[in-house]
Amino acid sequence: MVDNTQIERLEAESVNSAKARQPLYTPRKKIFPKRASGSFRRFKWLVMAITLGIYYLTPWLRWDRGPFAPDQAVLLDLANRRFYFFFIEIWPQEFYYVAGLLVMAGVGLFLVTSTVGRAWCGYTCPQTVWVDLFLVVERAIEGDRNARMKLDAGPWTARKLVLRVSKHAMWLVIGAATGGAWIFYFADAPTLVGELFTGTAAPVAYITVAVLTATTYTFGGLMREQVCTYMCPWPRIQAAMLDETSLTVTYNDWRGEPRSRHAKKVQAAGRPVGDCVDCNACVAVCPMGIDIRDSQQLECITCALCIDACNGVMDKLGKERGLISYATLSDYNANMAVATAGGSCAASPSLVRTADGKFSDRLAHFHVSKIFRPRTFIYMGAWTAVGLALLYSLLTRDRLEVNVLHDRNPQFVTLSDGSIRNGYTVKLLNMIPEPRTIVVTMQGLQGAEMSVVGAEIPAGRSFAIPVEPDRLKMLKVFVRQPAEQIHGTAQTFTFRVEDKASFESDEYIATFNAPETAR
Repeated sequence: MVDNTQIERLEAESVNSAKARQPLYTPRKKIFPKRASGSFRRFKWLVMAITLGIYYLTPWLRWDRGPFAPDQAVLLDLANRRFYFFFIEIWPQEFYYVAGLLVMAGVGLFLVTSTVGRAWCGYTCPQTVWVDLFLVVERAIEGDRNARMKLDAGPWTARKLVLRVSKHAMWLVIGAATGGAWIFYFADAPTLVGELFTGTAAPVAYITVAVLTATTYTFGGLMREQVCTYMCPWPRIQAAMLDETSLTVTYNDWRGEPRSRHAKKVQAAGRPVGDCVDCNACVAVCPMGIDIRDSQQLECITCALCIDACNGVMDKLGKERGLISYATLSDYNANMAVATAGGSCAASPSLVRTADGKFSDRLAHFHVSKIFRPRTFIYMGAWTAVGLALLYSLLTRDRLEVNVLHDRNPQFVTLSDGSIRNGYTVKLLNMIPEPRTIVVTMQGLQGAEMSVVGAEIPAGRSFAIPVEPDRLKMLKVFVRQPAEQIHGTAQTFTFRVEDKASFESDEYIATFNAPETAR
């Protein structure tokens, strides 16, 4: 345990201050965040490793779908208009699954924000993850905060030039890897990587890599916090998502104020002193360049690095952790009421502690049960309902479909024997990566028979035809009915298709047209 005066005071000034807003078009002030250590920082390392691992490695995962389909586990096959996700195959007409997932993502974001604030921004947002990765490179090459600030302020030397070129070169490599990983989701990854390095890939592949390299380098290396502050709409939307029981990173000034670096002298003079020693550690580690002690701000992404920094200082001082913590507004207001005697005086540390220096039992503390309230139940219910609906639809969907188009001109033809013939385009859709033999049967329309144009199939009320895997087969089918069997100008009948092997089937109700004189 050390004295307040032995805690190093960092010369850190908030760049994005809640007390003095910068003009919109002011030049960017560089932020040199200090490396933090603690449980939240370790959690961010874990999240960064998992998310980057998923992004970079997923295109290389294999999934055996048989000899008639690609074996890449996750593939957006735009050429064949397919989306493969492990054992799931999505066709263009099934895009509602993607829409459903986007709805789930939106509701999930509302749920997370209403419970734990901007946790998405602080831990899993791509901008946050890649900025963290770029900072790892920057610290490895140029050093931690003080070394980077000294290097930036110093004159251009050979050493500075080498360090800067090395850093930016690594950033560009990361950007290129990011763009390369992205295009691997749209083609077979091992094949495409070979084509990229041999110069035989499609021009769109090189253009996409170049664009994503530039945007990753610019957003992650040059703009950083400006993307969150000026480009992203979520900081402004989140205000509608939060309420009094939402967790946010909070400076508990009810125990921190009045702050002082000379607590013993202030106490000896008979003045109250809080737990904050004004060391600026929370400001120095903030990647957004704010001072959390200025209260909640739209720039705050709730990454909680300031909590780690402050907890480290409290540990050194032998004081309780949580001067900066995740807290709800209702708990904060309750504790501030205790510290100010119901608002009758300024916050006083003596009102929140007992005679032996421990916190008063009247202070409110967060409990996980506070997260569960009507609002979160509504979000969870909506999220679960959409998910279950998608799952049910996915498990019960048909992989065999039939669609029929009636010839428009002519709608019917009178043959030499007086019988009436209608023409149809029958589309058989085999939606599995295996060949099938489909049996097409006509139900209804008494006395009628089918014939297939261009196929050596005898006329009849049923025929079998092979369909290639993952393909649409179009057939020109004529349906003929004797004149004496016609009972109206428009009769309905059914095309039934069936796979005898899998017992899958589908039906389409079609119309048979005839002239008035045919009856």
